[in-house]
Amino acid sequence: MSKDKLWGGRFTQPTDKFVEEFTASINFDKRLYHQDIRGSIAHATMLGQQGIIPVADVENIVSGLKAILEQIEAGEFDFSVSLEDIHMNIEARLSEKIGDAGKRLHTGRSRNDQVALDIRLYLRDELVEISAYIDLLIDSIIHQAEENLGVIMPGFTHLQTAQPILFSHHMMAYHEMLKRDKARMEDCLKRTNVLPLGAGALAGTTFPIDREFVAELLDFAEVTRNSLDSVSDRDFAMEFCAASAILMVHLSRFSEELILWSTSEFKFVELSDSFCTGSSIMPQKKNPDVPELVRGKTGRVNGNLIALLTLMKSLPLAYNKDMQEDKEPLFDTIDTVKGCLKVFADMVREMKINPERMKTAAAAGFSTATDVADYLVRKGIPFRDAHEIVGKAVRYCIENEMDIPELSLAEWQLFSGRIEEDIFESITLEASVNARRATGGTALERVRAEIARAREGR
Repeated sequence: MSKDKLWGGRFTQPTDKFVEEFTASINFDKRLYHQDIRGSIAHATMLGQQGIIPVADVENIVSGLKAILEQIEAGEFDFSVSLEDIHMNIEARLSEKIGDAGKRLHTGRSRNDQVALDIRLYLRDELVEISAYIDLLIDSIIHQAEENLGVIMPGFTHLQTAQPILFSHHMMAYHEMLKRDKARMEDCLKRTNVLPLGAGALAGTTFPIDREFVAELLDFAEVTRNSLDSVSDRDFAMEFCAASAILMVHLSRFSEELILWSTSEFKFVELSDSFCTGSSIMPQKKNPDVPELVRGKTGRVNGNLIALLTLMKSLPLAYNKDMQEDKEPLFDTIDTVKGCLKVFADMVREMKINPERMKTAAAAGFSTATDVADYLVRKGIPFRDAHEIVGKAVRYCIENEMDIPELSLAEWQLFSGRIEEDIFESITLEASVNARRATGGTALERVRAEIARAREGR
């Protein structure tokens, strides 16, 4: 018999030492200790209620597991690589403490459905926490939008000045992205919050267990309906990593803009010193390390998603040892996303805006050219013809090293006789911004309403 292995009955030789270390997961799955113990207490309680094990054993199991929990949280529990994983470490310690009663805990379950339960319990808790972190960032974004309502900046396409917009409108674009991110997390929670325990190794169990009772004890909304799928399903983990990858892409895009905006070339924002570092050689430097790192960590989270997808793509039903590799990318994604959200929320709230610089930039680059075209359309000129007229006016400006606001009425009338004195009322930055009053537009009244709507939805 393989000594010290809870599964060692059919083996005659001990596990190779290197193989033991290679196959063990305790170094990373020990973070599941709380969920493993909670699941075991619920399982034991159900076994006692169903008369599968004596009530006295249940009492010993529950008290023993609670004592082990205290040991782990006090840092007094010695995890053993030879016991492979968190499940075996806790079960072996329990049997040492309470004897045969501890050996009855695993009745009617397998490590396959046990680990599926633990991961779901763990991710369920983390999804709630991540949603709360998203809320913190949303609050910081709304705060900046409220504090800087009315500040005009250039809107960009192809990273070139396109049309003037409100800075608050730009901020609220990220509010929309993060709302969707939170909705994806909440949707993932629905599919995570399903109890797999009771599926056994793959075919269910011969004992008269009550899965619905366990689900109630553990606050699961429902139980899984197929034992094979129960132990082999990691869709919920892949879905979380996919939602996290999208979230990180949003943070990366935001990071890129903050990095650009904080350069001396833009000078749109200044990040707090608390979120920047200096150079070891250049004393003038103030480097935006936090947004750069968040941008970099996006590749890490995207990689974790690909790792999980690749892990699962060729696995036959039901459980396979490959699936032990699901935890590290999942845990790393959870840690990375939480860290990025927390630091981003604090950084965005503390950043300072340069309204004058933004407005100066918004006035350059022919940003109100579309407003001139719209003006001509209202004068009865078809849009395509208006587009052509304004294009010629822009070319004239380029050739004469001037911008649209500098053209005189006489110069405007070189391009169309329908242009009158009222053209100048249409091409101010304020007029351009406030003319876009349709739902979703950048007009001050519209952005103010969207901020209020966002506040009401908090």
